[in-house]
Amino acid sequence: MTTRRVVIDPVTRIEGHAKISIFLDDKGEVSDARFHVTEFRGFEKFCEGRPLGEMAGITARICGICPVSHLLASAKTGDDIFAVTIPPTAEKLRRLMNLGQITQSHALSFFHLSSPDLLLGFDSDPAQRNIFGLIAKMPDLARGGIRLRQFGQEVIERLGGRKIHPAWAVPGGVREPLKVEDRDYLLSRLPEARQTTLQALSFIKRYVDEHQEEVDNFGNFPTLFLGLVSKEGGRWEHYDGYLRVMDSEGNLLVDQFDPRRYSEIIGEAVEPWSYLKSPYYKPLGYPGGAYRVGPLARLNICSSIGTPLADKELAEFRQRGNSKGVVLSTFMYHYARLIEILAALERIELLLNDPDILSTHVRASGGINKLEGVGVSEAPRGTLFHHYHVDRLGMIKKVNLIIATGQNNIAMNRTVKQIAQHWIHGAVEAKIPEGLLNRVEAGIRAFDPCLSCSTHAVGQMPLKVTLFDAQGRVLDEVTRS
Repeated sequence: MTTRRVVIDPVTRIEGHAKISIFLDDKGEVSDARFHVTEFRGFEKFCEGRPLGEMAGITARICGICPVSHLLASAKTGDDIFAVTIPPTAEKLRRLMNLGQITQSHALSFFHLSSPDLLLGFDSDPAQRNIFGLIAKMPDLARGGIRLRQFGQEVIERLGGRKIHPAWAVPGGVREPLKVEDRDYLLSRLPEARQTTLQALSFIKRYVDEHQEEVDNFGNFPTLFLGLVSKEGGRWEHYDGYLRVMDSEGNLLVDQFDPRRYSEIIGEAVEPWSYLKSPYYKPLGYPGGAYRVGPLARLNICSSIGTPLADKELAEFRQRGNSKGVVLSTFMYHYARLIEILAALERIELLLNDPDILSTHVRASGGINKLEGVGVSEAPRGTLFHHYHVDRLGMIKKVNLIIATGQNNIAMNRTVKQIAQHWIHGAVEAKIPEGLLNRVEAGIRAFDPCLSCSTHAVGQMPLKVTLFDAQGRVLDEVTRS
């Protein structure tokens, strides 16, 4: 059978580019599916030989969507190497910027990248199934989502001087304090942001209740869940705290674990068909120790969020889980993101009203007191690890970065397989309907993968879905370029 190539526009709605292979057995049923990431840029390698003081600025350039995540994790690694405790106001300001980052990134994921599937339909015209089609059909909702993301970016800009790649967090604290006029402006923007988030939550809850097939078959399987929780009470955490690992029944496998000792419980496997590493929980081995990170994991592992509106939504969210209240479906990442935006907005308000937030003591001095340091924080997509080795002059000798998207790699592959197995049956004519392609893509979009972060991608590679028969022959190939 000859290979067919079909070009579909627009390009897929994920950060980065990837390839999906679907394998069929003799009966035309799906036997396996893989999510390939074949781009590579050796970011960790070319950091070697750079001074520690440059690392926050360098690693923030890994990605233009979540630079704050790398900025903060790198600065925390510098804190560890300096062996300093940063001023309380500096920590509060770092937290404030990270909350802005969570807000803008989650708003981008939900309103720009995923809501066209939910609001316009998985099988709708692909030329219209994007943010512009959403603006045409639902202008008020689209405008609210755009302004919600804008608010998160404004938090970053008002603190760091720019929305993208702010050179602000440094080892020992931050460069500049918050100004009174910037605090007041951000407080004035909060009511609109909260209202948009509550409207979106109302929509996603109705959608989940009315589309059980998607909920049941978009990555709905048991895994472990990993993330940070607060040092006191195990509450939802996004900047500091302890590592917690929970299984799919709500049992805690690891708790109150120092994140700087991450290598004792996290291993990294490599597959020949992807540059994306596959982290796993060491005690259960690979791939049995698969775990998920990010919004779904954070809401599963925390004891509570600690703010009234978000805690109310969390209780309702958990009612949609299993008997232990653990939510397993990857589709529910969308729902979890909106709850986290609400939590972020509540915490932003608390921080902006904290009298200490305007203090000008925002940086501690220090030098190279340790030759190795680890900084761990929660990026929007999940737990982020920066691990540096330096010499006595503070020059980088070795870097290891464990990115949230990589930690979700095993689960992303299982999600692609589950979706394909549910929607492809007896494909004797070897034709991939466009709606199927979009559902497979949507399974990946639910994770909101950041491929630039996870592989340090360079260049352009279109998303491609390839259909194989039992002998490995190509039956159909669909490319979005």
